[in-house]
Amino acid sequence: MSKRRKKGPSHTLKAEDRHWYGKRQTARAAKSAERTGTATTAGARRTPSSSPTERPARRYAPEGPELVTGRNPVVEALRAGIPASALYVMTGASDDRVRESIKLATDAGVPLLEAGKAELDRMTDRAVHQGIVLQVPEYRYAHPDDLLRRGTPPLVVALDGVTDPRNLGAIVRSAAAFGAHGVLVPERRAAGVTAGAWKTSAGTLASVPVARATNLVRALKSYQSAGLFVAGLDARGAVGVGELEAASGPLVLVVGSEGKGLSRLVAETCDLLVNIPMGPSAESLNAGVAGGIAMYEIARRRSQR
Repeated sequence: MSKRRKKGPSHTLKAEDRHWYGKRQTARAAKSAERTGTATTAGARRTPSSSPTERPARRYAPEGPELVTGRNPVVEALRAGIPASALYVMTGASDDRVRESIKLATDAGVPLLEAGKAELDRMTDRAVHQGIVLQVPEYRYAHPDDLLRRGTPPLVVALDGVTDPRNLGAIVRSAAAFGAHGVLVPERRAAGVTAGAWKTSAGTLASVPVARATNLVRALKSYQSAGLFVAGLDARGAVGVGELEAASGPLVLVVGSEGKGLSRLVAETCDLLVNIPMGPSAESLNAGVAGGIAMYEIARRRSQR
């Protein structure tokens, strides 16, 4: 015969009153923080915000130093003069490429550090390193306004949707060759200054600053307010870049990605869209080539002032 429950208030303890509740909540909070990378207070329930202004701002961690791994990539990076903060060499690692890397690093004043395999595995998250790792320090980006103080009339090259660091490096190299005062890139969904960008730039990243904009459209409007003409390089442009009359004045040249071109908002922000006349056999040029051609044409018109 089953027992009948007594009527009246229950004497069962609530979960939060039990001895194990605090420890369980702490463990859950720690696991959540480890998974998401954000700290969570144990036992505290998050209440939905009543307005967007009350929501905490999202923060993004800095990129930190970059690691170039493998014997061929490391020696090529050092040959290209990429700035480095340390060269790690595994105990006992020795061949022609390792010896050349050590000599190049020594000549450049890069500190040499001996490391065991376990340490290099841990540094590279078990990537293939072949016993040698080059540490490249985090690049210090300029502020968009800094690019306006480097020459008169200022010429800034802005990139929209360019995600290949090699294209960024090629554009910086062209900027150095044709008198541009700096390159502007968006903070997200865009190529940044990596070892690959340094290599493609052939060292010109040391003299041509790259600035980062939190919002590219807002940065372009700020340049317009400062008196710069914004020309977007796009196949839809009605004017050839060689015929751009504003080239001799304060100018921002915006280069889009191959295929997609400029994004809608960026294109709408531009004062004028210009194109590179091409034959029917090629539909488009990659960003590095297109940017170089456009900068040459702008430099040519500027020289005729």
